[in-house]
Amino acid sequence: MEKHDKTDVGSIPGTLPDFRGNDGSLVSVLKTLLFFTILMITLPIGLYFTSKSFLFEAFLGYSSNDSYFYAAIVAVLAVHVVLALFVYVAWNEGSRQWREGKQD
Repeated sequence: MEKHDKTDVGSIPGTLPDFRGNDGSLVSVLKTLLFFTILMITLPIGLYFTSKSFLFEAFLGYSSNDSYFYAAIVAVLAVHVVLALFVYVAWNEGSRQWREGKQD
């Protein structure tokens, strides 16, 4: 019977190499992606209906047809803000991980 050390575990059929060093960054990236995915779905839809009902129809007194148009503009602006925030966070997260990896 052969003995295998930790560095040889990936060569045993049916086992996976040890990637524990990357789990923290992978989990962080997935959490960021999940957060912005949920935000991308809920924020524009929520802002569309709340701005249509409360801001444009109730508060400003626009007609139903006009409020559809302006609420859609608010939703599109929300999509752009979420995308810009995602790019900003992803850029900073990637450069931080690159700096930490370079210092090692």
